[in-house]
Amino acid sequence: MTRRRIVGTIGLLLLAGGGFLWWRAAHKTEISDDTREVRVTRGNIELSVLTTGDVRPRNRLEIKPPIPGRAEEILVREGDTVRKGQILAWMSSTDRAALLDAARAKGDAELARWEELYKPTPLVAPLNGSIIARNVEPGQTVSGSDAVLIISDRLVLKAQVDETDMAQVRLGQSVGIVLDAFAQENISGVVEHIAFEAKTVNNVTIYEVDVLPSRVPLFMRSGMTANLTFHVEEKQNVLLLPPAAVKTEGGASVVTVPGPKGKSLTVAVQTGLSNGKQVEIVSGVAEGDAVLISDGLPAPAAKAKTSPLSPVMRRPRRGAR
Repeated sequence: MTRRRIVGTIGLLLLAGGGFLWWRAAHKTEISDDTREVRVTRGNIELSVLTTGDVRPRNRLEIKPPIPGRAEEILVREGDTVRKGQILAWMSSTDRAALLDAARAKGDAELARWEELYKPTPLVAPLNGSIIARNVEPGQTVSGSDAVLIISDRLVLKAQVDETDMAQVRLGQSVGIVLDAFAQENISGVVEHIAFEAKTVNNVTIYEVDVLPSRVPLFMRSGMTANLTFHVEEKQNVLLLPPAAVKTEGGASVVTVPGPKGKSLTVAVQTGLSNGKQVEIVSGVAEGDAVLISDGLPAPAAKAKTSPLSPVMRRPRRGAR
């Protein structure tokens, strides 16, 4: 190899090395004073939809007397579980109540005779369920429009889901339930029904979603408010970063990492699940790697430095004139 060729080869290598160093320098930036450092951690991430709702009877029935009259006997109380066909109360028509009152004035024998001849009318449970309201007591008069008892077959939760979250709600989906009155109690449930028609509440379009609790505790009452968590997706043992650490450049996700000599480097990463608090990192960085986050806060003011050659203005001594 001639001396000229050797010199040319060395020159090409120097040019290539210089170009690489220039490219590295072009992709480095100074680390500003308003950045902080976080580490890539490993943990679990869950995507969920949070909303509120209230406890309501799935099937609420008002039991009204077939005829106006008087309640003679109420056989159930609020909270009692009843079965279909069970007698809940005995009612007297207006005519029977008047006859019994007249017979009672003539003595027990006359009263017993008319009670045997003129039987009371029963109120019967139309389905299996629980008594959630007892509106009439024995001796009170009622009309045909008065609800003597109210029965419910099962308590459910009516959740109000924003239309923007409807794509993440599905039938059979697992839901966490926490009642405001019993915040320490966690109840699980599933999505039983999704409304086909929207409603507008405070200028927000929502859909009502029925959540069926897996168990109905004794303390659950109709009308209670609750916080509901619709579990969409969960991943365990994955790499995580705060959302502020991941940016988008040219349609790709990138993070900023510390480089040599106080510089920073931009590294492309592949992201996965994000729930607004954490972002899953699939590739690009490893567990424990440092990542820089810019808080957007102004850098702390540096202490003013005075040149030793500049004149110094001295404060007058106390008492000096």
